[in-house]
Amino acid sequence: MTPRPQMQENLNPDVRGGPRLTLAQRSNSGEITARGYALWRARSLSLLSGVPFGLDREARLFRALCRPQPGEQWLDAGTSAGFYAGVLARAGCRVLAADLSAPMLREAARRETSPQIDWALMNLEASELPGASFDGITVGATLNETHDPARFLAELARLLRPGGQLWLMYVPRTGGPLQALLSRPALGGLNFPDPAWVARQLPGCSLVDGLGMGAVRFGRYLKT
Repeated sequence: MTPRPQMQENLNPDVRGGPRLTLAQRSNSGEITARGYALWRARSLSLLSGVPFGLDREARLFRALCRPQPGEQWLDAGTSAGFYAGVLARAGCRVLAADLSAPMLREAARRETSPQIDWALMNLEASELPGASFDGITVGATLNETHDPARFLAELARLLRPGGQLWLMYVPRTGGPLQALLSRPALGGLNFPDPAWVARQLPGCSLVDGLGMGAVRFGRYLKT
């Protein structure tokens, strides 16, 4: 049986006074979007980078740089179809896989059945989780969809333990017309942050590895 995602207090942030949601975030709450997301995710980096870049290559890059260890506590922030949660669980880590879309969590839990993963329905722009809870945090493109990216990044920095690491994958700012269109609230409300700006929003964290692949940016930060 597919495990039920854990229910949290901030299930509907708009109603409960938490952060508002962008159109892109709201679109992820549809069953059709959730069912098709894994197919898009498997091809997205190849399309965005312009080179063959499947999930296996992404997982190898993550493991080589972050080296997750058995027994570590990780947060997969915006887990979507559960890709990073699965990579971490297979490395022996304990994972809290969080998303604000219940259909996404159900799909992720169907695909990744490891007992190492706990599923949580929450908006990580205001998680209410205890500070310094995690040895590591992964973010796979969720940064581009957040309503308040500065608040989201500050929350991630708060949740990291000293010595913990944050892994970001996102599409950075290019200043192109397509990004300008997609940034409009009616067309998705996406944000495309500059890497230098991202670093300034992570108090107590330092960039130790940065890699650009076409339109995709990877960054690994350490919490001091």
